[in-house]
Amino acid sequence: MATSIHETVLVGICDGAIDTKKNTSYCTNKIGDKPDLLPIISLQYPICCLCQRGLSHIVQVYCPLAASPYHRTINVFACTNPQCFGKPESWIVLRSQCMDDDIKGRQDNTSTTEPAMSGTDWCDEADDWGMDNEEQVNVAESGVQVPNDSVHEGTDVSSKLQGLCIDGVEDQQSALQPTDVPVFQSFYISVMEETDLDGFHDMGHENELLREYEEREGVIVEEIQSGKAKEEYEKATVKHGDEVFTGFMKKISLCPEQVLRYSWAGSPLFIIKPPSNVNEMVPFCGHCGSPRVFEFQLMPALVSLLGSAVTNSDISLEFGTVLVYTCRNSCWKSGSTVPVEEFIFVQPDPDQKLFK
Repeated sequence: MATSIHETVLVGICDGAIDTKKNTSYCTNKIGDKPDLLPIISLQYPICCLCQRGLSHIVQVYCPLAASPYHRTINVFACTNPQCFGKPESWIVLRSQCMDDDIKGRQDNTSTTEPAMSGTDWCDEADDWGMDNEEQVNVAESGVQVPNDSVHEGTDVSSKLQGLCIDGVEDQQSALQPTDVPVFQSFYISVMEETDLDGFHDMGHENELLREYEEREGVIVEEIQSGKAKEEYEKATVKHGDEVFTGFMKKISLCPEQVLRYSWAGSPLFIIKPPSNVNEMVPFCGHCGSPRVFEFQLMPALVSLLGSAVTNSDISLEFGTVLVYTCRNSCWKSGSTVPVEEFIFVQPDPDQKLFK
């Protein structure tokens, strides 16, 4: 699917481990840990449709839409049972929303004096995802908007979000995760526009991730960027036998360590050739009947970061890319306390078939 010249793509990158002593909130963009619930939202913890095990939390993305009065968080869950890897029934994506009044009401009920976020404070002046709560307060931020032609005239996604949230509220909600559900180590997610990657230079941990990526995929990123048809590049093409995969490699070559790509109502980046009717496979919203649009996808580099939060535990997850589609109108019933399930499309790692 071709990318519009007007399409803005934001690239999410791991920005360090989250200290277990620090609290996170619904406006923290993160990998792993437990999901943080918006005020008034309650969650019956999701289970795998295939094996009935509890699903582990994979990512949390705070992504309010511009011109919308709602705070908006999306959480993605998956099953860590190897027999369920790559199967869409073992994944679920949930969208939660709430109004400023919901936050203020909750603060009033807990007698806190901490101010709530205002509608203009969300992302209109933000430029990053994910930072420590202490660092969120009084941050000067600059915004990025992704244009679209729906009722919402764009969306802002950020990394250093405005800190006027309810982290300090003693009874702030968090998902009541069953004790037998594996928990992944938690990391912050930071972001940059894909168009800025030309000036991005890997250092330290980023260089290590790049070397691991090249070794795993049998390619040399610099040669792909220069367009040279080297032996390693040819091997990768033959190995997967798929021009779609080659295009995927080229697209992410400037930043192979990206863990997430965000482009509301934009174009997904497939890792293998999708079904010819892939657009028809995305169902309309079950609540308002509106079409769903692509919002973001999880990238292969995320797999290597999904390690257990418990040192003596060994859990993992395998996938190629995971695409999330959400209601174009981001519909929400006033007073609702239950997250809305959206549509998820899973593509396996092309290498997985070599081991079956």
